[in-house]
Amino acid sequence: MSAVNDTKFNSAVFLLTGIPGYEEVHLWISIPFCLMYVILIVGNSVILFIIKTDPSLHEPMYIFLSMLALTDLGLSIATIPTILGIFLFNAREISFDACFAQLFFIHSLQCIESSVLLLMAFDRYVAICYPLRYASILTLQRIAKMGLVCVLRGVTVIIPLPLLLKRFRYCRANVLSHSYCLHQDIMKLACSDITVNSIYGLSGSLLIMGLDSLLIFLSYVMILKTVLSVASPAECLRALNTCVSHLCVVLLFYTPEISLTVIHRFGNSSSHLLQILLSYIYLLVPPLMNPVVYSVKSKHLRARIIRVFVK
Repeated sequence: MSAVNDTKFNSAVFLLTGIPGYEEVHLWISIPFCLMYVILIVGNSVILFIIKTDPSLHEPMYIFLSMLALTDLGLSIATIPTILGIFLFNAREISFDACFAQLFFIHSLQCIESSVLLLMAFDRYVAICYPLRYASILTLQRIAKMGLVCVLRGVTVIIPLPLLLKRFRYCRANVLSHSYCLHQDIMKLACSDITVNSIYGLSGSLLIMGLDSLLIFLSYVMILKTVLSVASPAECLRALNTCVSHLCVVLLFYTPEISLTVIHRFGNSSSHLLQILLSYIYLLVPPLMNPVVYSVKSKHLRARIIRVFVK
């Protein structure tokens, strides 16, 4: 038994979970998942294509938006095929190594997306509080360096998680509670002391998500302070309107993320179905809605999208 459940044993697997109690309708449930997958792939790809091919969109705000779209695409490609495999083919088995790789990509991409949202908040802060210095502060070279820091930050913080998990033996039931691999979910199945993983995981969440959300909040405090000092109400509304799309995206990202983290760590008595629904919302809604939000709120981008499809 110990050999079978040892993480170093090649044939050992975890079992992923779809929606318990609804196995008979998994095939029907897969239809909206397939549609959402196609829509978010097409939506984010269109955003990337238009920003790349239109020189007038080579501005800091749209470059940050392309970073966000790339991160959303990576997150979707790393997870949704596994979910569709469960619903379409009942392919629940995933090897330890594949599971650890998947959780690395999920958590690192989530950290990168949080960092990109912080950069987008900084972009709005500079644009509103220092409009005359906007072009000199956010140069292409500086933006590239900021993007590289985001990637390195996410990878550096998350890479210890799968390495720590590989040290454990898993002698309990190997059934995960989600359709994809999460650190909080896997470490509960270990027979060893998981104190280090629990502390490091929580510290990493606070360092990335907590710090980023706090800095985003502070940036909007400064923006609001600057905007309220503007004499003209029309200029005040115009300035705030440029922040609406970013605020919507921030809420779409952090609300399910924080809710799922809290339920995993402190909500042992919460409904398992609620956890599963939150996990799908946290995974699918931000990548699906981000292109929609920015396409609706940005007249420039919306005009380019309409022009592409009309042609």
